[in-house]
Amino acid sequence: MGQKVNPHGFRLGVIYDWESKWFAEKKEYRDLLGKDRELRSFITDGLPDASISRIEIDRNANLITVTIHTSRPGVVIGRQGTRVEELRTDLEKLTGGRIRVNIQEIRTPELDALLVARSVAEQLTRRVAYRRAVKQAVQRTMQRGAQGIRISVSGRLGGAEMSRSETETQGRVPRHTLRADIDYGLAEAHTTFGRIGVKTWIYKGDLMPEDVEAQQPAIDLFEDEDVAASEDEAVAVTEPDSEQVTISVEQQEAVARANADTDGEGGS
Repeated sequence: MGQKVNPHGFRLGVIYDWESKWFAEKKEYRDLLGKDRELRSFITDGLPDASISRIEIDRNANLITVTIHTSRPGVVIGRQGTRVEELRTDLEKLTGGRIRVNIQEIRTPELDALLVARSVAEQLTRRVAYRRAVKQAVQRTMQRGAQGIRISVSGRLGGAEMSRSETETQGRVPRHTLRADIDYGLAEAHTTFGRIGVKTWIYKGDLMPEDVEAQQPAIDLFEDEDVAASEDEAVAVTEPDSEQVTISVEQQEAVARANADTDGEGGS
């Protein structure tokens, strides 16, 4: 029987990076991991209407940098930055250290799996027909340039007495391919009939490890060397061809001279 693996964790270290970046040992590691979970829960519970997709935490010696990825940055920032300042103050009280808060806008929320799953879950909570909610989400995502999407809803769909699962797929979603850039999100709809789970996979194309490393500035130093190497290869390829052309011309001239001598002897 196949086992279910989180697509993001399956590709960590290959094409994806960790959302928490710090180093600790043994007992300190356990404490920091718990604090990270507490930080994320505090932010998502405090900003339920901000459409937050993920939160990155970077710990240095005296500073904790929190990057919030959201499709509604205005809700997080507030008027004249008052809300984000209150959030930073609350986080400093919670952690007891210095906090820097960065806001990263998600320009295409239709391509974010977690936001799509939450959108479907909210519609199910408002008693929208699950087939309609799923089909509309699939169409919007494909129109925004996704190469494939898969949405699975499980629970007492439509108020049925027995729970079941329904899946809608469009395009291709290669979940076993490590280089495939697949975003995954899980959300729950709380209805009068119980909870309905919504899982979403969105395939955006392939990412090679070399492409991920090429996004780092250090790799740009080798681009000139690659261009020079490609030019050398082009010269190395063209030079033998020119030599072959020269030899063939000489052979033709020698053949022509031999034919001329033969014709002269025949005439005499």
